[in-house]
Amino acid sequence: MKTRTMKQFCLTRVMIGRLRLSVAVLIVAFVGGCASLPPGSDFPKTISTAYAYPEQTRLGRQFADAAIKHDGNSGFRIISVGADGFLTRMQMINAAERTLDLQYFIFRGDETGKLLTDAVLRAADRGVRVRVLIDDGETVAGDDQISALAAHPSIEIRIFNPFAYRGSSMLFRAIEFMINNSRLDYRMHNKLLVIDNTVALVGGRNIGDQYFQIDPDSQFADDDVFAAGPVAQGLSRTFDEYWNSALSIPAEALSGKKTSHAALNDHREVLSDQGQQLKKDGVDYAKRVANGEPLNGMISGRLPLVWAHAQLVCDSPDKKKVENGAMVGRLMHRAVADATGAVQSELLMVTPYLIPGKEGMQLFKGLRQRQVRVRILTSSLESSTVLPSQAGYMHYRVPLLEEGVELYEIRSLLGNARGSGQTASMSRYGNYSLHAKLFVFDRKKLFIGSMNFDQRSMHLNTEIGLIIDSPELAQQVTARFDAMVQPANSYMLALRPNGSGGRSSLVWRTQEDGKVVEYDIEPARSNWQRFNVNILSLLPMDKEL
Repeated sequence: MKTRTMKQFCLTRVMIGRLRLSVAVLIVAFVGGCASLPPGSDFPKTISTAYAYPEQTRLGRQFADAAIKHDGNSGFRIISVGADGFLTRMQMINAAERTLDLQYFIFRGDETGKLLTDAVLRAADRGVRVRVLIDDGETVAGDDQISALAAHPSIEIRIFNPFAYRGSSMLFRAIEFMINNSRLDYRMHNKLLVIDNTVALVGGRNIGDQYFQIDPDSQFADDDVFAAGPVAQGLSRTFDEYWNSALSIPAEALSGKKTSHAALNDHREVLSDQGQQLKKDGVDYAKRVANGEPLNGMISGRLPLVWAHAQLVCDSPDKKKVENGAMVGRLMHRAVADATGAVQSELLMVTPYLIPGKEGMQLFKGLRQRQVRVRILTSSLESSTVLPSQAGYMHYRVPLLEEGVELYEIRSLLGNARGSGQTASMSRYGNYSLHAKLFVFDRKKLFIGSMNFDQRSMHLNTEIGLIIDSPELAQQVTARFDAMVQPANSYMLALRPNGSGGRSSLVWRTQEDGKVVEYDIEPARSNWQRFNVNILSLLPMDKEL
């Protein structure tokens, strides 16, 4: 009897403790909701800029001379293989001499995330100035491991538009988000890595195992573009603008105290215990990092760069204020829309989230009225990892097809791994998803970056990318597109006329075991998934997707 009473007493204390914590979170969130700036905005921070003398570094000298030989253009190479995206990042960090700038929407604390964190720490140990800027919107337990590096004298960590609550409870984060939606709904979706203000990597990949397509449980197909020459300095300037923004808060301001050297040393031990071990699907990635490829090939010319003119397109850090007319700034979706609207014969688009809205539908309509061929590859329901976005997209399929747009949805189980960015053995798990953001204009130029063709990328998230004038690169992306939309890898959507004169119905055409198959019920992982997305499709969420 006493034991039961004691258990009840302990349970009551735990519940009271949790209630107090919940109340505290609500109070903090409410107070934060009354402010236009995030917590820690008054914390002292210094303004810093990109390295001013890139020509004093080995790569800086090399690519400055190469740019002169190529009429002031920049050199590019698209990286479509997920594992190469990881290797290139590791090797670039290892090659940094003076400065290292990283800007990411997501920086996971998984195996690749920890190896990249270790590489960043080793770069700082050899005297490289490191700046890391991370968005706080998709932070999960373990991702805060990168913040331990803030104790290093050569490393600064800043968090873009952070939550007040710094724990890992998704419930408490959700509560704060609901109370302070007007601020916290605004996110930095940029992905950028620059070393020595000389070479850069920009595109759609976040940091994490699934984004490098080495996780059997989940693979996100994506692209980066390696960029060297004048465009790298332009990308550095955008980083500086975000870094010095009032929305970028030092990690110490959020923890309440500067991270201790003891905590940093403990983190070193964690990284050391993991060592340089990363073996997936029979591949030793640590050895592949050490052999220097693909970066050495790009630097030496063995993997040649394509030299071309490029337009850097990037949102202002205060995009939200620019949107509502409160300040002057850049909105990159306008530049991308202008390039899209100027297409004369063919537009190819790869976007995992397709919610065009009225503006986008008008753009497609205008292209089709001029007989421009429009082909789009996006997510299928079975491959989707974000059901609300899939639910929003469902409303646009029939109108798009009626306009004459050719619409393809990627399958989660690929019949052919060519162009997928991963090995056939990894593809066999059937967990393939789309994450790339690519547009090809008349097979003469292309857009590559972080912007999806949805309302969130256009109006709520900040984004970055490049429009590159290169038929050679455009043809490379076109070849990948053609490989991914072949019947074994995707569903081609079509309209089946209704015999009674009503609205046409959707069908999904694909190829299985070498035979053409047609589905009149949307392919899904389960009836439960199909039920959920149909329920979500009833909600008016377009502006949030």
